[in-house]
Amino acid sequence: MFVAYCYAVLVVETTRQEADVFGFHSGDIVQEWLWDDDVDESVRESIESVTGEDLVDEDYDSPVDGVILWWRDGDDEDGLSDTIMDAVDVLNEGGPFWVLTPKPGREGAAAATTIDNAAKTSGMNAATPQTLNSDWNAVRLRAFGKGRQ
Repeated sequence: MFVAYCYAVLVVETTRQEADVFGFHSGDIVQEWLWDDDVDESVRESIESVTGEDLVDEDYDSPVDGVILWWRDGDDEDGLSDTIMDAVDVLNEGGPFWVLTPKPGREGAAAATTIDNAAKTSGMNAATPQTLNSDWNAVRLRAFGKGRQ
């Protein structure tokens, strides 16, 4: 019983730490772009746990407090630029914007240059990828001229 409890606490704490990387807060509305059946459900659940809100999809057209965008190699780089611009249209100024991509060596891993080029085309800067978990990296995008937040 104690071992099961410790495991549950560890899983919840690890999941919460993954979500804390994003900078989302309780009550934030986070829009999710390019969901597919290969996404990491624990990442989605951890964000919902932190915000207390369900993720909204790309059809949601009201202002949002943050964005996550799932990107895989093989998807069109121009499409990524277009998707970034579409997502920025509803993102509150200064809201966290993250591109999630499979880690190098995993199926669908995208080159950092692909994300960087698409970000620049969209008027954004791409930060250095951060390890999110064993399968996914996360890259924060910021509008040109915005410092670290």
